[in-house]
Amino acid sequence: MKKDFKQLAIIGPTASGKSDLAINIAQKIDAYILSIDSLSIYKEINIVSAKPSKEELAKVKHFGIDEIYPNEHFSADTFINLYKKVKQICEHDAKNLVIVGGTSFYLKSLTEGLSKLPNITQEIQKTATKELQNLQKVYDKLLSIDAKYMQKISPSDRYRIEKAYLIFLASQMSPSQWFEKNPPLSIIENIDIFNIEITRDILRQRIQQRTQKMLEIGLIDEVCRLESKYTRSPNAMGAIGIVEVLEYLDGKVTKEMMLSNISTHTAQLAKRQQTFNKTQFKDVISAPLENLEKIIINNR
Repeated sequence: MKKDFKQLAIIGPTASGKSDLAINIAQKIDAYILSIDSLSIYKEINIVSAKPSKEELAKVKHFGIDEIYPNEHFSADTFINLYKKVKQICEHDAKNLVIVGGTSFYLKSLTEGLSKLPNITQEIQKTATKELQNLQKVYDKLLSIDAKYMQKISPSDRYRIEKAYLIFLASQMSPSQWFEKNPPLSIIENIDIFNIEITRDILRQRIQQRTQKMLEIGLIDEVCRLESKYTRSPNAMGAIGIVEVLEYLDGKVTKEMMLSNISTHTAQLAKRQQTFNKTQFKDVISAPLENLEKIIINNR
Protein backbone atom coordinates (compact mmCIF):
# COMPACT_ATOMS: atom_id res chain seq x y z
CA MET A 1 0.00 0.00 0.00
CA LYS A 2 1.24 3.46 -0.90
CA LYS A 3 1.66 5.37 2.36
CA ASP A 4 2.18 8.75 0.68
CA PHE A 5 -0.79 8.54 -1.70
CA LYS A 6 -1.20 11.86 -3.51
CA GLN A 7 -3.98 13.19 -5.68
CA LEU A 8 -4.56 16.32 -7.71
CA ALA A 9 -7.26 17.69 -10.01
CA ILE A 10 -7.01 19.35 -13.41
CA ILE A 11 -10.01 21.39 -14.52
CA GLY A 12 -10.74 23.68 -17.44
CA PRO A 13 -13.31 24.25 -20.18
CA THR A 14 -14.02 21.74 -22.90
CA ALA A 15 -11.35 21.57 -25.66
CA SER A 16 -8.73 23.25 -23.48
CA GLY A 17 -6.29 20.32 -23.52
CA LYS A 18 -7.06 18.69 -20.15
CA SER A 19 -6.83 15.06 -21.28
CA ASP A 20 -3.36 15.31 -22.84
CA LEU A 21 -2.05 17.23 -19.84
CA ALA A 22 -3.49 14.67 -17.43
CA ILE A 23 -1.83 11.78 -19.28
CA ASN A 24 1.54 13.55 -19.28
CA ILE A 25 1.27 14.32 -15.56
CA ALA A 26 0.05 10.82 -14.67
CA GLN A 27 3.02 9.24 -16.45
CA LYS A 28 5.44 11.48 -14.56
CA ILE A 29 3.96 10.99 -11.08
CA ASP A 30 3.05 7.30 -11.41
CA ALA A 31 -0.71 7.86 -11.26
CA TYR A 32 -4.01 6.53 -12.54
CA ILE A 33 -6.58 8.91 -14.03
CA LEU A 34 -10.20 9.43 -12.94
CA SER A 35 -12.26 11.24 -15.56
CA ILE A 36 -15.00 13.61 -14.41
CA ASP A 37 -16.80 14.07 -17.70
CA SER A 38 -20.56 13.70 -17.94
CA LEU A 39 -20.38 12.14 -21.43
CA SER A 40 -17.17 10.09 -21.40
CA ILE A 41 -18.75 8.05 -18.60
CA TYR A 42 -21.00 6.43 -21.25
CA LYS A 43 -20.04 3.50 -23.41
CA GLU A 44 -20.63 3.96 -27.16
CA ILE A 45 -20.67 7.78 -26.96
CA ASN A 46 -17.14 8.13 -28.26
CA ILE A 47 -16.98 10.86 -30.89
CA VAL A 48 -19.53 13.19 -29.30
CA SER A 49 -17.75 13.02 -25.95
CA ALA A 50 -14.29 13.52 -27.51
CA LYS A 51 -13.00 10.91 -25.08
CA PRO A 52 -9.32 9.94 -25.30
CA SER A 53 -8.39 7.50 -28.06
CA LYS A 54 -7.63 3.84 -27.40
CA GLU A 55 -3.94 4.64 -27.81
CA GLU A 56 -4.14 7.41 -25.20
CA LEU A 57 -6.16 5.24 -22.82
CA ALA A 58 -3.50 2.55 -23.14
CA LYS A 59 -0.78 4.89 -21.85
CA VAL A 60 -2.36 5.31 -18.40
CA LYS A 61 -5.09 3.35 -16.64
CA HIS A 62 -8.31 5.40 -16.75
CA PHE A 63 -11.48 5.24 -14.67
CA GLY A 64 -14.73 7.12 -15.23
CA ILE A 65 -14.68 6.32 -18.96
CA ASP A 66 -17.00 3.70 -20.50
CA GLU A 67 -18.48 2.86 -17.10
CA ILE A 68 -22.20 2.71 -18.00
CA TYR A 69 -24.55 2.56 -20.99
CA PRO A 70 -26.37 5.64 -22.34
CA ASN A 71 -29.73 4.49 -20.95
CA GLU A 72 -28.34 4.15 -17.41
CA HIS A 73 -28.50 6.98 -14.88
CA PHE A 74 -25.38 8.60 -13.43
CA SER A 75 -25.26 11.22 -10.70
CA ALA A 76 -22.93 12.86 -8.21
CA ASP A 77 -23.80 10.09 -5.71
CA THR A 78 -22.68 7.45 -8.18
CA PHE A 79 -19.52 9.39 -8.91
CA ILE A 80 -18.61 9.61 -5.22
CA ASN A 81 -18.89 5.82 -4.96
CA LEU A 82 -16.74 5.47 -8.07
CA TYR A 83 -14.10 7.77 -6.57
CA LYS A 84 -13.98 5.73 -3.35
CA LYS A 85 -13.47 2.54 -5.36
CA VAL A 86 -10.75 4.12 -7.51
CA LYS A 87 -8.93 5.48 -4.44
CA GLN A 88 -8.83 1.98 -2.96
CA ILE A 89 -7.44 0.60 -6.22
CA CYS A 90 -4.77 3.32 -6.32
CA GLU A 91 -3.71 2.59 -2.75
CA HIS A 92 -3.63 -1.16 -3.42
CA ASP A 93 -1.57 -0.68 -6.59
CA ALA A 94 0.69 1.98 -5.00
CA LYS A 95 -0.42 4.62 -7.50
CA ASN A 96 -1.24 8.31 -7.20
CA LEU A 97 -4.40 9.79 -8.75
CA VAL A 98 -5.09 12.53 -11.26
CA ILE A 99 -8.72 13.68 -11.42
CA VAL A 100 -9.51 15.47 -14.67
CA GLY A 101 -12.53 16.63 -16.64
CA GLY A 102 -14.96 19.33 -17.57
CA THR A 103 -17.83 18.40 -15.24
CA SER A 104 -16.40 20.21 -12.24
CA PHE A 105 -19.63 19.73 -10.27
CA TYR A 106 -18.46 16.18 -9.61
CA LEU A 107 -15.19 17.51 -8.18
CA LYS A 108 -17.14 19.96 -6.05
CA SER A 109 -19.25 17.08 -4.74
CA LEU A 110 -16.03 15.43 -3.56
CA THR A 111 -14.57 18.51 -1.89
CA GLU A 112 -17.84 19.62 -0.29
CA GLY A 113 -19.66 16.32 -0.03
CA LEU A 114 -23.31 15.36 -0.33
CA SER A 115 -25.83 14.97 2.46
CA LYS A 116 -26.72 11.41 3.43
CA LEU A 117 -30.22 10.19 2.59
CA PRO A 118 -32.76 8.73 5.03
CA ASN A 119 -33.40 4.99 5.08
CA ILE A 120 -35.57 4.28 2.04
CA THR A 121 -37.34 0.94 2.44
CA GLN A 122 -38.73 -1.16 -0.41
CA GLU A 123 -42.23 -0.22 0.71
CA ILE A 124 -41.42 3.51 0.51
CA GLN A 125 -39.83 3.05 -2.91
CA LYS A 126 -42.88 1.10 -4.10
CA THR A 127 -45.22 3.86 -2.88
CA ALA A 128 -43.15 6.57 -4.55
CA THR A 129 -42.94 4.68 -7.84
CA LYS A 130 -46.72 4.28 -7.93
CA GLU A 131 -47.43 7.93 -7.13
CA LEU A 132 -44.76 9.18 -9.53
CA GLN A 133 -46.83 7.84 -12.41
CA ASN A 134 -48.48 11.27 -12.06
CA LEU A 135 -45.28 13.31 -11.99
CA GLN A 136 -47.01 16.70 -12.01
CA LYS A 137 -49.18 15.81 -9.02
CA VAL A 138 -46.11 14.79 -6.96
CA TYR A 139 -44.26 17.92 -8.07
CA ASP A 140 -47.18 20.14 -7.01
CA LYS A 141 -47.37 18.34 -3.66
CA LEU A 142 -43.67 18.91 -3.03
CA LEU A 143 -44.00 22.52 -4.16
CA SER A 144 -46.65 23.10 -1.52
CA ILE A 145 -44.45 21.46 1.13
CA ASP A 146 -41.12 23.06 0.20
CA ALA A 147 -41.48 25.79 -2.42
CA LYS A 148 -37.96 27.15 -1.97
CA TYR A 149 -36.34 23.79 -2.68
CA MET A 150 -38.65 22.75 -5.52
CA GLN A 151 -38.30 26.04 -7.40
CA LYS A 152 -34.80 24.86 -8.34
CA ILE A 153 -36.22 21.71 -9.94
CA SER A 154 -37.95 21.48 -13.30
CA PRO A 155 -41.45 19.88 -13.25
CA SER A 156 -40.13 17.40 -15.83
CA ASP A 157 -36.97 16.40 -13.91
CA ARG A 158 -38.19 12.99 -12.80
CA TYR A 159 -34.92 11.95 -11.14
CA ARG A 160 -34.69 14.97 -8.80
CA ILE A 161 -38.44 14.96 -8.08
CA GLU A 162 -38.26 11.28 -7.11
CA LYS A 163 -35.24 11.93 -4.87
CA ALA A 164 -37.03 14.81 -3.11
CA TYR A 165 -40.20 12.75 -2.67
CA LEU A 166 -38.31 9.76 -1.28
CA ILE A 167 -36.65 12.05 1.27
CA PHE A 168 -40.06 13.38 2.29
CA LEU A 169 -41.68 9.95 2.56
CA ALA A 170 -38.76 8.38 4.45
CA SER A 171 -38.06 11.23 6.86
CA GLN A 172 -41.43 13.01 7.09
CA MET A 173 -39.45 16.23 6.65
CA SER A 174 -39.31 18.62 3.75
CA PRO A 175 -36.10 18.25 1.69
CA SER A 176 -34.88 21.61 3.04
CA GLN A 177 -35.40 20.46 6.64
CA TRP A 178 -33.64 17.16 5.96
CA PHE A 179 -30.58 18.77 4.39
CA GLU A 180 -30.41 21.35 7.18
CA LYS A 181 -30.29 18.59 9.80
CA ASN A 182 -27.93 16.45 7.70
CA PRO A 183 -25.25 18.76 6.31
CA PRO A 184 -22.83 17.33 3.74
CA LEU A 185 -19.47 15.86 4.73
CA SER A 186 -16.53 16.31 2.38
CA ILE A 187 -15.00 13.21 0.78
CA ILE A 188 -11.68 14.92 -0.03
CA GLU A 189 -10.47 17.44 2.51
CA ASN A 190 -7.27 18.58 0.80
CA ILE A 191 -6.51 18.46 -2.90
CA ASP A 192 -4.49 20.71 -5.19
CA ILE A 193 -6.66 21.95 -8.06
CA PHE A 194 -5.08 23.26 -11.27
CA ASN A 195 -7.11 25.22 -13.80
CA ILE A 196 -6.25 25.71 -17.47
CA GLU A 197 -6.43 29.36 -18.49
CA ILE A 198 -7.34 29.94 -22.13
CA THR A 199 -8.69 32.95 -24.01
CA ARG A 200 -12.18 32.80 -25.49
CA ASP A 201 -10.86 33.38 -29.04
CA ILE A 202 -8.40 30.50 -28.91
CA LEU A 203 -10.96 28.26 -27.26
CA ARG A 204 -13.58 29.09 -29.89
CA GLN A 205 -11.07 28.23 -32.63
CA ARG A 206 -10.19 24.90 -30.99
CA ILE A 207 -13.87 24.06 -30.60
CA GLN A 208 -14.54 24.73 -34.29
CA GLN A 209 -11.58 22.55 -35.28
CA ARG A 210 -12.68 19.75 -32.99
CA THR A 211 -16.26 19.89 -34.28
CA GLN A 212 -15.03 19.57 -37.88
CA LYS A 213 -12.84 16.63 -36.90
CA MET A 214 -15.79 14.95 -35.16
CA LEU A 215 -17.76 15.16 -38.40
CA GLU A 216 -14.89 13.70 -40.41
CA ILE A 217 -14.43 10.67 -38.15
CA GLY A 218 -18.10 9.66 -38.12
CA LEU A 219 -20.17 11.90 -35.85
CA ILE A 220 -23.42 11.49 -37.80
CA ASP A 221 -23.08 7.69 -38.01
CA GLU A 222 -22.44 7.49 -34.27
CA VAL A 223 -25.59 9.48 -33.45
CA CYS A 224 -27.61 7.31 -35.85
CA ARG A 225 -26.41 4.17 -34.07
CA LEU A 226 -27.19 5.65 -30.65
CA GLU A 227 -30.71 6.71 -31.69
CA SER A 228 -31.41 3.33 -33.27
CA LYS A 229 -30.29 1.44 -30.14
CA TYR A 230 -31.47 3.72 -27.33
CA THR A 231 -34.13 6.01 -28.90
CA ARG A 232 -34.07 9.70 -27.96
CA SER A 233 -35.43 9.30 -24.44
CA PRO A 234 -32.27 8.81 -22.27
CA ASN A 235 -30.77 11.96 -20.72
CA ALA A 236 -27.52 11.28 -22.54
CA MET A 237 -29.30 11.80 -25.87
CA GLY A 238 -29.85 15.44 -24.92
CA ALA A 239 -26.13 16.18 -25.00
CA ILE A 240 -24.51 18.85 -27.14
CA GLY A 241 -23.45 17.21 -30.39
CA ILE A 242 -26.29 14.71 -30.34
CA VAL A 243 -29.21 17.16 -30.32
CA GLU A 244 -27.81 19.16 -33.23
CA VAL A 245 -27.18 16.05 -35.34
CA LEU A 246 -30.74 14.85 -34.66
CA GLU A 247 -32.01 18.22 -35.88
CA TYR A 248 -30.01 17.69 -39.07
CA LEU A 249 -31.35 14.16 -39.48
CA ASP A 250 -34.89 15.52 -39.04
CA GLY A 251 -34.24 17.92 -41.92
CA LYS A 252 -34.57 21.01 -39.73
CA VAL A 253 -31.09 22.39 -40.47
CA THR A 254 -28.35 22.02 -43.07
CA LYS A 255 -25.09 20.23 -42.31
CA GLU A 256 -23.29 23.58 -42.18
CA MET A 257 -25.83 24.94 -39.69
CA MET A 258 -25.53 21.74 -37.66
CA LEU A 259 -21.77 22.25 -37.33
CA SER A 260 -22.24 25.91 -36.49
CA ASN A 261 -24.80 25.07 -33.81
CA ILE A 262 -22.54 22.44 -32.22
CA SER A 263 -19.65 24.92 -32.09
CA THR A 264 -21.84 27.71 -30.69
CA HIS A 265 -23.44 25.54 -28.02
CA THR A 266 -20.07 24.03 -27.05
CA ALA A 267 -18.59 27.53 -26.70
CA GLN A 268 -21.52 28.52 -24.47
CA LEU A 269 -20.89 25.42 -22.34
CA ALA A 270 -17.19 26.32 -22.11
CA LYS A 271 -18.10 29.79 -20.87
CA ARG A 272 -20.33 28.29 -18.15
CA GLN A 273 -17.54 25.90 -17.18
CA GLN A 274 -15.04 28.76 -16.86
CA THR A 275 -17.45 30.72 -14.68
CA PHE A 276 -18.13 27.68 -12.48
CA ASN A 277 -14.44 26.90 -12.05
CA LYS A 278 -13.68 30.50 -11.18
CA THR A 279 -16.44 30.90 -8.58
CA GLN A 280 -16.84 27.45 -6.98
CA PHE A 281 -13.33 26.52 -5.89
CA LYS A 282 -10.88 28.19 -3.51
CA ASP A 283 -7.08 28.34 -3.81
CA VAL A 284 -7.05 27.12 -7.41
CA ILE A 285 -3.76 27.44 -9.28
CA SER A 286 -4.50 28.82 -12.77
CA ALA A 287 -2.10 29.11 -15.69
CA PRO A 288 -2.00 28.68 -19.48
CA LEU A 289 -1.74 25.09 -20.72
CA GLU A 290 1.87 25.48 -21.86
CA ASN A 291 2.97 26.47 -18.33
CA LEU A 292 0.75 24.26 -16.21
CA GLU A 293 2.64 20.97 -16.51
CA LYS A 294 5.82 22.48 -15.07
CA ILE A 295 3.83 24.19 -12.30
CA ILE A 296 2.12 20.94 -11.34
CA ILE A 297 5.36 18.96 -11.22
CA ASN A 298 7.11 21.66 -9.19
CA ASN A 299 4.14 21.83 -6.82
CA ARG A 300 4.38 18.17 -5.79
